[in-house]
Amino acid sequence: MKAARTPRANKQSVKLLVAESGQLQNSAMARLPEHLRAGDLLVVNDAATLPASLRGRDEHNRPVEIRLASQLGDRTWQAVIFGEGDWRTPTEHRPVPPRLKAGEEIIFAEGFNAVVVKESPLSNRLLDLEFNHSGEALWSGIYRYGKPVQYSYMTEELNLWSVQNVYGGRPWAVEMPSAGHALDWPLLLKLREAGIQIATLTHGAGLSATGDEQIDRALPLAERFEIPSATMAAVLRTKAAGNRVIAIGTSVVRALESVSLGLNGFTALKIGPEHRLQFVDGLLTGTHDVTESHYQLLRAFLPEEELREISLHLEKHHYLTHEFGDACLILTAPGKLNPEVRAFPR
Repeated sequence: MKAARTPRANKQSVKLLVAESGQLQNSAMARLPEHLRAGDLLVVNDAATLPASLRGRDEHNRPVEIRLASQLGDRTWQAVIFGEGDWRTPTEHRPVPPRLKAGEEIIFAEGFNAVVVKESPLSNRLLDLEFNHSGEALWSGIYRYGKPVQYSYMTEELNLWSVQNVYGGRPWAVEMPSAGHALDWPLLLKLREAGIQIATLTHGAGLSATGDEQIDRALPLAERFEIPSATMAAVLRTKAAGNRVIAIGTSVVRALESVSLGLNGFTALKIGPEHRLQFVDGLLTGTHDVTESHYQLLRAFLPEEELREISLHLEKHHYLTHEFGDACLILTAPGKLNPEVRAFPR
């Protein structure tokens, strides 16, 4: 399949493949309300996308790029370090970055820098960094000097507004929660008019690729999430009524399926074929390569043979992949709620 190489000028042109009851139907995102039922609940990730790529130099004046992964504290972030080059070079082909020890400094601009706190045991490219600012000053530095994370299949440098969903709020995501990118306000209104509920949660969607084999095999890393009590109550009501809870994106699946940890925190949950879905009955997602962690999550919804059929269908009908590509709606029968989790929210 081919990657979408630029942001969509017209979101109505996004194609939608609907997979339900073993049948595949070519449709369009504009027709999404037709494929849902009154009483269904859509849950979206309202995290806004940060300019999470910061270019700087180390103490020896060597160029580096830092891609933020997750905020750990007021001043501290987990981040991945890259060597020379930029987004135009595939991540796996970027030169190996200099190895930085604890206490070494990365300078992004005059008065804006970070110190290496420690390396991760996973890879010496995965670092905890402490910035020299916190609060408003830190956010101002990130937004002034950072740029959106992007990859070599793009044809032009992305603007920050190109990687936002219309309902985005808190800046928690380091890459766009892209499944909802084609949901504009007119379409959301049509969904509400059709009796389809909409609720939000916030999940800090992380990096999708780093070019480091150890890190990429471990993706997704632990990510922050917060589920409002009203959203969890809507999920429970929907399940109790025998209607479907449909996640808009894999980050929503990961957050909802982590609710045994509580309604907020960090989740390291990895979802695959062995995972029994508790809360989610459907998924609107972009199209992904079979090697990606996003694809592995789909195996919790459908058996491998059906996913292979979907992949062949997407390729045959020229669906586009990645964050500005086309979409797939996977619908399953509403699952019964496990009695052990009826006590939520808490």
